[in-house]
Amino acid sequence: MRVDLRLKQLVAVICLAALTGTAYAAESTLDLTLPASRLYSQDTPSFMLAANDAGVAKANTETVQATPSAEFEPKLLSGSKIHQYLGIGTVVLAGLSFATHIHPADPNGPRDVNGTHAQLGKATAVMALATVATGLYAHWDDFSLEDGWSDPDNLHVLLATTGAALMAYAIEKSASQSTGTVNHAAMAELGAVGMVIAIKLTW
Repeated sequence: MRVDLRLKQLVAVICLAALTGTAYAAESTLDLTLPASRLYSQDTPSFMLAANDAGVAKANTETVQATPSAEFEPKLLSGSKIHQYLGIGTVVLAGLSFATHIHPADPNGPRDVNGTHAQLGKATAVMALATVATGLYAHWDDFSLEDGWSDPDNLHVLLATTGAALMAYAIEKSASQSTGTVNHAAMAELGAVGMVIAIKLTW
């Protein structure tokens, strides 16, 4: 009996406390503002969260006007351009060397090692070597054996280097003999063809 009385008294106290709290809450407004901080003030700009809604994102995208970008203009003179000009110049000189070749009347007689054909041949060899050197300097990063020999850049290096070496060897062979016939034309022409194909691969 006493337990029931105490239980009833406890329930009555809890109910009175709840009613008192409710009355107090009704009289005072709930303050949900953050406590003052030296890192935050009312003047601090608010941040807007990203809109994940597809419609809102599309609308925001449409409102942004794209500014026209300036057209890219490559430099007139760079390492790559010098390499390109030297390669084309090598092929032109090789063609001129071929055009100025004259068969001697006497195959076993003295050879003209200082004529136009010989000078153009020497200039072709020098320009071919300069082309290879500038190519190694300007495009060293483009060459990679991991890409295999079928890669256009790797084929370009292989054909151009081989072509330059063949032309240089043919010209050296021709200049080393002052008499008789020297079979160097086929080797020089093969080297020139190799350089033409190399240029075509990366043009």
